[in-house]
Order: sequence, then C-alpha cells, then structure tokens
Amino acid sequence: MPLEPVDRHPYPADASFDGGDLDCGNGLLLLIRQHLDPLLPGQLLEFRSVEISVEEDFPAWCRLTGNELVSFTRDGRERSFLVCKGTLSARARATSRPAPPAAVLARTGVAVTIPLTLPAPAPAAAIRPLAVMGIGSWPRPRWMLQALHAHVEGRLSDADFESTADDAVRLAVGAQLRAGVDLVTDGEQRRDNYASFVGGRLDNCQLIPLTDLLPLVDDPEKFRAELQALDVPASEVRHPAIFGPLGRTLPLGVHEAAFVRTLTDRPLKVALPGPYLLSRLMWVECISDRVYRSREHLAEDIVRVLREELHFLLAAGVALVQLDEPVLTEVVFSGSTNTRTFMCGALSEKGDAKRELAFAQELLGRVTAGLPRERLALHVCRGNWTRDERAALAGDYRPLLPFLAAAPVGTLLLELCTPRAGELDVLSELPRSLRLGVGVVDQKRDAVETVDEIAARARRAVALLGADRVLLTPDCGFATFADTPITAADVAERKLRALADAADLVRRG
Repeated sequence: MPLEPVDRHPYPADASFDGGDLDCGNGLLLLIRQHLDPLLPGQLLEFRSVEISVEEDFPAWCRLTGNELVSFTRDGRERSFLVCKGTLSARARATSRPAPPAAVLARTGVAVTIPLTLPAPAPAAAIRPLAVMGIGSWPRPRWMLQALHAHVEGRLSDADFESTADDAVRLAVGAQLRAGVDLVTDGEQRRDNYASFVGGRLDNCQLIPLTDLLPLVDDPEKFRAELQALDVPASEVRHPAIFGPLGRTLPLGVHEAAFVRTLTDRPLKVALPGPYLLSRLMWVECISDRVYRSREHLAEDIVRVLREELHFLLAAGVALVQLDEPVLTEVVFSGSTNTRTFMCGALSEKGDAKRELAFAQELLGRVTAGLPRERLALHVCRGNWTRDERAALAGDYRPLLPFLAAAPVGTLLLELCTPRAGELDVLSELPRSLRLGVGVVDQKRDAVETVDEIAARARRAVALLGADRVLLTPDCGFATFADTPITAADVAERKLRALADAADLVRRG
C-alpha cells in the first residue's frame, strides 16, 4: 500500500539536506547516500525535493536497500521525506550524536593535481622460475570486515581504520610466509573488493552500495533477478560513483606495499584493477556522463591515475605489479548463456568483442608505456565471486590468444586449474618472452590438493612451456570480495603450503 503524506513527521531528523529538483536517476541517490552513511543504524535523515518522480521512485529505493521510509509530507511542490537508516525498530538502540559537519557532506569536486614528473623504477629482486605466489586477496577477519563497513560509512576514523588494517595485514602476511611463498601480497585487507576500492581512494569518487544504482537500469527487477542468478550479494557490495574529474591525491596501493615492507624483505606483489576493467566499472549512465562525455573520455583519466600509481609502485621497489582484467573473458564469451558477469561492473554496457578488445589493448599499452615489462603482469580469470560453477563463465583462452600475445607485460597469471578454463595446450604458441603464472590450485574448493597432484600439474606446464617460464599460483584470489570470501584463511594457508612444497618437489626433479 502506498505511503500517504502526513502533516508533519513523527520524529525529529538527525540530519537533513535539500535535494532541489534532482531526481533519483540524476544525482539525488548519491546525495542521500552521502548523508545517510555517516548516521548510526536507527538514526533519521530528512530531505526535501520538488521533483515529483521522487515520490514514486524513493520508496522503491528504500525497499531495495533495506532502509525504512518513515513518512513524507507534501506542501505545494515541495515534499519532505523522512528515512531511517535500516529499520525504525533499531531507533531505540541508536545513540544520539550530532549530524556530520557540512564539509563531510559536500559534493563539490576537489581540484585535481597532476604530477609534473613521475619517479623512475627502483631495482627489485628477480623472480625465480617456479616461484609461488597468491593472486592477491586473502580472507579478512570478522573485525576487519566490521572496520571496512564502519570506515566507508564514516563511522570510523582514518587513523583507527589504518591501525585495524595493519593488524589484518600482519595476519595475512604471516600466513603467506609460513606457507613458503616467494612473493608476498598484503592480502588486499584494506579493500572492500579487488576493483571498486578505487572509489574510496580516488579524488571526486565515492563508494555506494550496488543496490543504490538499481533504479538507474531500465528494468530494476529483472536486473536484481540476474544478480541473484549470478549469486551476487548486491546489498553487500559497493560501487564507485563519480561526481568530478578523477585524481590521485591518495595512492591506490603504494601505502599497502610500504607497510608490508616493514614486515618482510621478501619480494612484493601489488594487484591493481586494469584500465579496461575500470572503464567498464566506473562508466554508469546518468552518473558518469555528468562529468565525462563518454567512456573513452573517462578512460583518459583512468589511464593517467593508473600510470601515476604504477610509477610510484615500481619506484618503491615492488617486484611485480599485477593488472587485473577478468572482464576480458566476458567480452569474448558474451554469446554464452551468461548475460552478465559481476566482476566487470554489472551496470556497464559494452560493444562488439573486436572493438572492445582493441580498446582494452590500447588502454593497457598507454598505462604501461615505457615501463619494464618484467615488473608487470596481467591476470585473467572467469569470475571469482561465487563457488557456484554454473554462475561463472566457461571457455578456453583461444579467443584471447592474440590479445595475450601482444600484452605489454612480462607475465600472464591465468586461471587454469578449473575445467572451465580449458586446456593448457592452447597457450603453447604464446611468445617465449612471456612468463606464465599457471593456476594449479582451485581456490574455490575446500579440499586441499595433494602435493603430488599439484606437482603433476606443474610438471605438465614445464614440459609444455619450459621451466624458466613457469610460475605457480592459485586460480584466483581467496577473497575477491571482502564480504564473500571464497574460502577460509586456514584452508588458503594450507593450499599455499602444498603449492610451495610441490614447487620444491618439481625443482628437485
């Protein structure tokens, strides 16, 4: 039953703002989210609007996001909406606190500063043949997940968040060192997921729940059903939304590498979302097009900020920077029964495969131009957000061979353990200048592969490619999305331990 207007709201608001004539598809939802996030569960937000469509669209948004529309008033053209963060029943448990300062809620874009010069790469340890490494993410402790949510919602200070994250990184690095890996990552503990986290780091960008964007698609209910079929936790995953030109005042991963360096002198790897992935993820009609003319225009700034980050990472002595481009498989397998894959930015649109691959190749070349290939890697998989194999893409690497052969990197890190990835033999004609990180452990299975099983897979790769070209990895990360880890931390450690033991076995012949 539709909510009827009342003469006055039954409760005072904890925060308020004026939405003017914005509608839900043209920026109002971003304003609502910016004001609602800093509130405690049970606190109330009041906003005013003169746009008539909000009266119909906003209640639907509340239902999708799990926030309760308490009441609304109507006075001529102006409507006032009172919404509770979460359910009204939580209000009795909410402690009183003042509304956030206006500066926190401002949506005026900050000025973007572009460095006049970029640092040159510093020396880094060479990566030996059959080196063992994780792909990137590591399961976060429950308290780290709570800190991630509290920080992105403005309820935890930057200092307290970093202190908590440092503790989580210590655990992730310690597990990798015990397992015997050759290259260490920080487990992406500070990130909500492998790609969207840039929305909380880049200038003029914010992270909002994926459900906030559902009203922007043509058929929200159909889209929600598609996400459910793909096993996507839309209410738990955040998406970057742009409200001004992109800049890189804060680093994306340099600070992560700097902290890991205080824990170990072992070579470091840092993963970043690739430029094509970000161009798909961050281009959302009715939001991005208020700042950028087109996806190609947006990609120019994506290339710039990634180039800055790469230079600073290599200057910090990071041994390997991995660019994640899983969306490439969605491009070439778009004719399959999978109409969407979540890892590529579920709201994005794409053109035909040939044009998209050419665009991806151009972006990758521009990001890496002039940088040492032996310090750069490209990771490709078919989706790592669910254990349900039916929801993930399937198909071998044959359609991507020309792209992979021309990739301006020294290493390819490829999903190859799951049957969905096809046969290793398909890769035999890739240039000998490319090293292959071969997925020999399935991160989605609880069962830990035996050392002999892993060694057999590694020997097959060595026979096909040559020992000097083979690195050994799991198929993908153990917790690509913070709230939906693929496996538990103890299982991840045992899998890496078995992988390291298998590498030693193969080295001994």
